[in-house]
Amino acid sequence: MAKGGFRGMPGGGMNQMAMMKQAQKMQQDMLRMQEELENKVFTASAGGGMVTASVSGSRELKNLEIKPEAVDPDDVEMLQDMIIAAINEAMRAAETESANNMSKLTGGMNLGGLF
Repeated sequence: MAKGGFRGMPGGGMNQMAMMKQAQKMQQDMLRMQEELENKVFTASAGGGMVTASVSGSRELKNLEIKPEAVDPDDVEMLQDMIIAAINEAMRAAETESANNMSKLTGGMNLGGLF
């Protein structure tokens, strides 16, 4: 490669430097967004509010609330289903926000796991 940039591209060195600065800024923005997301809590309920689950942006279960009236010894399966539904919905909310943030950051470009 010629000194100062790509051959045949006038000012290629400057364009390359600008691209590097933009990539570094994008990476810093992404790290900041990830940190903010990890500190957020996403909450969802199932069974008409009988079971409520809260997960962090890093997909860690933080809290699980079960109303006493949801506990029926003769129907443990329904309680299990409500717990799974609440956790999955909270996880989906965290994933959706993460994807939306990444899309805003990349301007909708699919970087294919670049970052």
